[in-house]
Amino acid sequence: MIAEFRLPDLGEGLTEAEVVQWLVAPGDSVALNQTLAEVETAKAVVELPSPYEGTVSTLHADAGETVAVGAPLIAFDIEGDDPPAAPSGGEQESSAEKAQPNLVGYGAAPTSSGRPARRARRRSAAPVASAADTAVLEAAPHDATPSVAVEPVLERPRSTPPVRAYAKRRGVDLVLVAAEVGDRVITRADVDAYAERIGAEPSRLVGAPERETTPISGTLPRAEGRPRETRIPIRGVRKHTAAAMVQSAFTAPHVTVFHTVDVTATMEMLARLRDDRALSEHRIGPLAVVAKAVCLALRRAPGLNARWDEESGEIVEYGFVDLGIAAATERGLIVPMIRDAERMNLVELSAAIRALAETARGGKTSPAELAGGTFSLSNIGVFGVDAGTPILPPGQSGILAVGAVRRQPWEYRGEIALRQLMTLSLSFDHRLVDGAEGATFLKDVADILEDPGRAMLLS
Repeated sequence: MIAEFRLPDLGEGLTEAEVVQWLVAPGDSVALNQTLAEVETAKAVVELPSPYEGTVSTLHADAGETVAVGAPLIAFDIEGDDPPAAPSGGEQESSAEKAQPNLVGYGAAPTSSGRPARRARRRSAAPVASAADTAVLEAAPHDATPSVAVEPVLERPRSTPPVRAYAKRRGVDLVLVAAEVGDRVITRADVDAYAERIGAEPSRLVGAPERETTPISGTLPRAEGRPRETRIPIRGVRKHTAAAMVQSAFTAPHVTVFHTVDVTATMEMLARLRDDRALSEHRIGPLAVVAKAVCLALRRAPGLNARWDEESGEIVEYGFVDLGIAAATERGLIVPMIRDAERMNLVELSAAIRALAETARGGKTSPAELAGGTFSLSNIGVFGVDAGTPILPPGQSGILAVGAVRRQPWEYRGEIALRQLMTLSLSFDHRLVDGAEGATFLKDVADILEDPGRAMLLS
């Protein structure tokens, strides 16, 4: 019989998802819980497990296509005349009937017993990148590329979504890379090493329909091989970020205030912590100190840790700090959260920020980690930028941009001296926060950065 699997609700009220890539093809046999596809929501890349054991009958969407929640996604040919169903409460259940899946909201029960096992999928028709790389392998001298057995590599290569996207841009088939590196996770360095051996051009884009280049007529000269115009569909994180920023900018009246801080004492403290054998491995940086200062300063500025509830006509003040950290990834800007950041000490905040960044760069941030947040930090200093006017994440009343630390002349104890300076840029919702509260908060953060010992007065 034919059983259809519809795109499930992936959480947080998301209404659609884009199919990034299929990991199965019509005719493939799949096991329960085997990964069928990667889909990209407005917040994260999610792997969809199979709710059935059977044979793939139809794929209802192509890679790159956006599918609404509840719409048919894939059809299976499974054994039996009726779809598996959970038994009613009062009936006696056989051992086979008791084997229900643990995929809440994903589909029906398995039709066979035994431990689910992922099966190797058959390779579909060779894509453009695969054909090109195979041709290079066959034509290249034997000392240019090692002899590898391509066909026996049936399992999907192990890599992260950003690495897969990077390999696609470089025109490299990860199946061929996996044949060289073995069963470990493929990294960008592996892709670069393979591309260098086969002579793949860094700018080459193979098999990526999401970018369509359209040269336009004109008299101006242009660089060789570069189009005058490139059209990129607005999808995924970029689409969600644009909608959220427009909503925030035209809903909350933004005010931004700036303050340049002498952070020499903080930088000297961090240097001492790095020299401390007990703390050196934690690699505590300036952003962790700013995060701790923010958590302490928010105690005296409740309006900056709140939201405006239009429907109820109330201001909701939070008794906790879910601290958002803006992270630039290959998929766009995301703001994952550090839950209950106010409970963490400096070492714990540093570890949480580092783990958050690594997860974001690896494309593994879950929708749950992107939901909520009561106040946010944006570390624009890593790009060499001093100040800006950050836009509030929807539902938050404050965001602080942290500028670069620069050694500059500064008045110090009545003389001009070279000091390490940082500019803080605070944007807030003027419906909840007046100028005095915003200035008080910014001054409290600055005081801690100028003299870390002042944190003792706010703790």
